[in-house]
Amino acid sequence: MKIRKKYLFYLLAFTSSIIAALLTGIDVILEQYLKNPWVLGLTIFYIGVLMSFIFTLVFSIPYKGKSLGARTIDPTFKRIRLFKRVELKYHLLAGAGNAILTLGYFALLIIIKDPSIVLPFSQVVILYLVIIESVTEKNTPTLVEVQSSIIVTFGAILGSISLSGTISLQALAIVFLVINPGWVLLSINQRKLKTIRIDNKPNDAINIRLWNVIFACLFCAIFTLIFDYLNGTNNLIEAVYSLFNQFGWLILVGSGTFFSFVFYIRALGIGKASVTQAVRSSVIIFTIPVSITLAYFGYIDPITTDPVLVLIKLIGIILIILGIISFALTLVKAYIFIKLKPGYPIEKTMQKLWDIKGVNRVCAVAGEYDVIIKIRTRTLLKGYENILRKLESIEEIKDFKWQSVLKDWENI
Repeated sequence: MKIRKKYLFYLLAFTSSIIAALLTGIDVILEQYLKNPWVLGLTIFYIGVLMSFIFTLVFSIPYKGKSLGARTIDPTFKRIRLFKRVELKYHLLAGAGNAILTLGYFALLIIIKDPSIVLPFSQVVILYLVIIESVTEKNTPTLVEVQSSIIVTFGAILGSISLSGTISLQALAIVFLVINPGWVLLSINQRKLKTIRIDNKPNDAINIRLWNVIFACLFCAIFTLIFDYLNGTNNLIEAVYSLFNQFGWLILVGSGTFFSFVFYIRALGIGKASVTQAVRSSVIIFTIPVSITLAYFGYIDPITTDPVLVLIKLIGIILIILGIISFALTLVKAYIFIKLKPGYPIEKTMQKLWDIKGVNRVCAVAGEYDVIIKIRTRTLLKGYENILRKLESIEEIKDFKWQSVLKDWENI
């Protein structure tokens, strides 16, 4: 099945958000039985490794010339495999980020309990991602991206205000010092993993998720072991007992988390980490019915209906939607076909083209043209002018032709 790439990106990000919102309801139920974030986090990783391994094995089963995973979840997936050496650094960083993020998330959930407050808090990470991308990536975020990210971030802050009107300073510290740095490590490095080519083919989200949860479990176990040693506790063993005591709920969490992250990783392979996280912030909207349901069954405190607080939360949701729409409407992609003058080394010319901001692919080709480059920019006029000015300044270029992409399809 074919689908426009833009639509696929939003489909993946929104599906990941819906699953994540539903999982927070189960997390709240588990928190009633496991009130220790160390035990809760490590137990989740134990089951996560088990379920990810089972799903990856099942999706590796061949069917009509392809694997089940390629036919249902990720077209680039072939079979379960060991990670390559080139991936190790990113797996280690992403695993550490996932462990930090998860422990912080459960510590925050135990303090606040209401998922419609917990998840919006964590969306402030969008600003972190924009700053990191502006430093580490050649394609510096445009003014439109920065504005949209700020709109979504402030929407998330407004959406995180409790309907009881309370604010926890301890919770804010966990968000800004633990959860958001963990999200940055996880998102940036998972995106790098998705963009790496393995055996000259695109990397797949299923193996990335499998190895991420394995490394995250390892880091979480190390963090827990250090905590146990310093405090005389035994959380590492308690997590094993909890795995059997709450096995039913944990299977649901492990299964849902696997699919949520596979979809999220696939989305990261299409869009920048900040943009993907901005769209995924729609989880704030999906957690509201989850919180209402939890309050109805008595798992969290009853939700008040103070009109001022409800209005503030509504404004936050509207800002998030506007920010997401802004991201959706401003992306421009194009191909530029270039003829080169004879007598110049093509490698140096290709490097000059690669150094232009907005260029994310450079290909030497045979035929009428010598080089084709792919452009991604979020402001057509400014991006167009800047790129043309750079091309005109390269003396090796004889002629070029700009062709904007109207529609782009990809396997779903």
